[in-house]
Amino acid sequence: MSDSAIATEQVSPRGSRRTGTLYRGDPGMWSWVAHRITGVLTFFFLFAHVLDTALVRVSPNAYDEIIETYKTPVVNLLEVGLVGAVLYHALNGLRVLLVDFWKHGPRLQKPMLWTILGIWVVVMAPGAYFMMERTVREMFGGN
Repeated sequence: MSDSAIATEQVSPRGSRRTGTLYRGDPGMWSWVAHRITGVLTFFFLFAHVLDTALVRVSPNAYDEIIETYKTPVVNLLEVGLVGAVLYHALNGLRVLLVDFWKHGPRLQKPMLWTILGIWVVVMAPGAYFMMERTVREMFGGN
């Protein structure tokens, strides 16, 4: 068994015992992971966007065909995911700036994490509704 797979027992400064690996699933760790993933996803979207937009200069007909493929329900769902990723990345980036450059930031980083997640939900819920409204109407009928 490798060293990384072995659970360790550690004593925290407060005296309580914790068991687990180095990464214990702390919310701060998951926010770090999500920040990296959303950053990479946003980069790849922007890369693809630049390529398909540049296609208009090469072949306007091919560009029009690609744009038509973007009008599908699957792509609409991916767009909602993209907006969610960009919004999380932006909000968490502001939180990271506050943690790094505000004297109270390190002490308040967990409450700020829960605050940005709350803001994310409040903004994404109506945003996803309005983004998916047309697709749902087309798929399931209605006006």
